[in-house]
Amino acid sequence: MSDTDKNTKDFRLPEQRFFGRRKGQSFSNRQQSLMDDFLPTISVEIPEGENATLDAATVFGKPVEALWLEIGFGKGEHLAWQAQAHPDVSLIGCEPYLNGVVGLLTHIEENDIQNIRVYGDDARHVIWKLPDASVDRLFLLHPDPWPKTRHARRRFVNQMNLNDLARIMKDGAEFRVGTDHPIYREWTMLQMAERNDFEWLAEGPEDWLTRPDDWPETRYEVKALEGRATYFRFRRVPRADVKA
Repeated sequence: MSDTDKNTKDFRLPEQRFFGRRKGQSFSNRQQSLMDDFLPTISVEIPEGENATLDAATVFGKPVEALWLEIGFGKGEHLAWQAQAHPDVSLIGCEPYLNGVVGLLTHIEENDIQNIRVYGDDARHVIWKLPDASVDRLFLLHPDPWPKTRHARRRFVNQMNLNDLARIMKDGAEFRVGTDHPIYREWTMLQMAERNDFEWLAEGPEDWLTRPDDWPETRYEVKALEGRATYFRFRRVPRADVKA
C-alpha cells in the first residue's frame, strides 16, 4: 500500500463533511414527483464491496466517449448548460443539497437532457469508486468556503481530496475551480502549489480573473461582488512527466 493509500484510508475514518444542510424549503408537488419518480431513473448507484468500481458505461447504459464530473452542482445551471453544449460527453453531477438536486432535475426534464446522471450525496462516494484515469474534466464551482480557521479541514480542496482527483483524472484532464471568496481563493492557490501532478494553466492574472466562454455564469457568480470571481483551470500532468 502506498503512502497516498494509507493517508486516504485514515482520512476517511471518520468521514469528514464538506457541506452544510441537506434540505431547505419544502418541495412543491411537482418537485416531490421529480424526486420520487424521475430521480431514480437517472441516479448513480454506488457499487458495494471494497474493490468494486463504478463503471461509466453501466451508469449511462452505453459506451462513454468522455466523462465529466461536477462536485456540488448547486441548482444545476452549469451542469445543464455543459450537457447541452456537449451532447457527446457523459456528465455525473454530485450534490448533497436536495433542493439543488430538484433544481437540476427540473432543468433536465424541461430540456430533455439525456447525458446527465445524478448522485444526491457526497461526491467523494463517487470519486472513491471511479477507476484510475477515467475522468476527462472536473468542476468544483463555488464550494462552501468554510472561512473560519477551525473549519479549514472542511474545505474540499485539500491534499487528500486532490490525491483522489489526481488518481481518477486522465493524463491531461482539466480541473476547474470557481470561487468568489478571497480566503478560498488563497487556500486553493496554496494547496495546488504543493502539487507536482497538477499544472496551473493561467499565464497571467487576466486568465484567472476572466470567465472563459465555455464557463457559463451561475446564480452564485451573479451574487458575487464585481471583480471577486476567480476562474482556476488546472491540468492533470501526464503520469510519465510527474517529477518525484
